[in-house]
Amino acid sequence: MPSWLWAVPPVAVLALVFLYPLALVVQQSLTPENGGGGAFDAYASVFASHGFREALGTTVWLAVGATVGCLVLGFALALVIAFVPFPGAKGVAKFIDVFLSFPSFLITLALLFIYGTVGMANGVWSGLTGATEGPFHFLATTWGVLLAEITYFTPFVMRPLLAAFSQLDTAQLEVASSLGARPARIIRRVILPEALPALAAGGSLVLVMCLNEFGIVLFTGAKDVTTLPMLVYGKAILESDYSAACVVAVVNITISVGLFGLYRVVSKRAGA
Repeated sequence: MPSWLWAVPPVAVLALVFLYPLALVVQQSLTPENGGGGAFDAYASVFASHGFREALGTTVWLAVGATVGCLVLGFALALVIAFVPFPGAKGVAKFIDVFLSFPSFLITLALLFIYGTVGMANGVWSGLTGATEGPFHFLATTWGVLLAEITYFTPFVMRPLLAAFSQLDTAQLEVASSLGARPARIIRRVILPEALPALAAGGSLVLVMCLNEFGIVLFTGAKDVTTLPMLVYGKAILESDYSAACVVAVVNITISVGLFGLYRVVSKRAGA
């Protein structure tokens, strides 16, 4: 049997469950409503709408902001776990692997229990002050979505960083310390250069995932925060405007595939 025949079953399954639905989305985006107009009329209409431009800007802003936050927080936490000896450090590192399997809505629900309108923080405030409601209402805003995304995606940065730190030659740190270098200088001159490939790989992955995040925005109840995935949901489910929904989906897919290609390149160079 020719070796290329072994590739037929997986390619056929891939074409059936992924490529064919994707082709239908692209076809629908090029299909004029009510059979009239040009093939790209839906694109022109969507691109000209204020809602699409606002959703695109919000999506990019949240993705970039969450990525930066995850890089900073993930680097700091990974430094502590890898280089600051404390009881349970290995257990925390193992928990990072388990955390990666959690669904995003679970973390969002946890934040709602703490900072939601009827959450623990507002309950404690009302109990202490006698107020009818607490002061914490930020979770249903853009900042709340940003906090939830940073909370959920930071471990995706920490995982490659911990792997990179485990391969770092500790002799370099000992030599730098013996020469009188302060911790900040050691981090800047020794650790950070070794961590840059892992940071780039983890940051690229987080950026791609944040661009496509739907559950966090939905479960925070941030009604005024509209991202591209939320716009697809609104156009398709709430407005039954399938052509516009498919246009937004194609744009989202194009951006995501482009960034995923960048992530693969960075990951290959980083070995992550």
